[in-house]
Amino acid sequence: MAQIDLTGRRALVTGGAQGLGEGMARAMAAAGASVVVADLQDDLGPKVAESLGNSSGFVHLDVTDDDSWAAAVEQAIGIMGGLDIVVNNAGVEITSLIVDLDPAAVRKQLDVNLLGTALGIKHAFRAMRAQKSGVVINVASVAATIAFPGISVYSATKSGVDRLTRVAAMESGKLGYGVRVNCVYPGLVPTAMGAGLANDVAELGLFPSPEAAVGAVIELTPSGRLGEVTDMADAVVFLASDAARFINGAGLPVDGGMGM
Repeated sequence: MAQIDLTGRRALVTGGAQGLGEGMARAMAAAGASVVVADLQDDLGPKVAESLGNSSGFVHLDVTDDDSWAAAVEQAIGIMGGLDIVVNNAGVEITSLIVDLDPAAVRKQLDVNLLGTALGIKHAFRAMRAQKSGVVINVASVAATIAFPGISVYSATKSGVDRLTRVAAMESGKLGYGVRVNCVYPGLVPTAMGAGLANDVAELGLFPSPEAAVGAVIELTPSGRLGEVTDMADAVVFLASDAARFINGAGLPVDGGMGM
């Protein structure tokens, strides 16, 4: 996204070792930002960070743990000399019919998707409020806006991310933090998570095959295709930039029209 310049900005991206998070980290680095990849994957994360350049690095982060967040943000600031952007991307999706819900799987999605995002906002605010500037971008999902079978709890957590985003933006404004908070709603992307979802809903008997599940998504999408990692990454770079300086408390669909 060469037309947007993030030179001098310092970003932390959760779940940045693969998938959408890796794409977002790469897009920010390509726009000139320093980027810290934050992830549980201590094998993949450092390799991604090393490939980014721009004074980037890796920190271990369990997004469900408050102390882990505090340590990760402190380390990120040490690596980059400050913090201007936090992308709360880390998430998990566990497919299930409602009649078969496993409480442990429900709690895991709540912990990672909802609690993890809430803690990310908390620690971003604490790091940025003194400088009275900054950006938080939360990754929700088109699942927050549609009724797709097999992903009830995932959909609920991503709807919660939307509400967290809007309340956080209001609190930041009321308290004078100067931190903008927005979220994106990615459509289905053929990452490992997206492919896993297609396989899972087919195994549950909701679609005759994974290909049929993907076809159903495309049929619901006016743009007529699945999303790409770069589609989502470019939207995040835009929201992180001064081009989006008066966009706050908003949810940006990046779904080809699927959730309209």
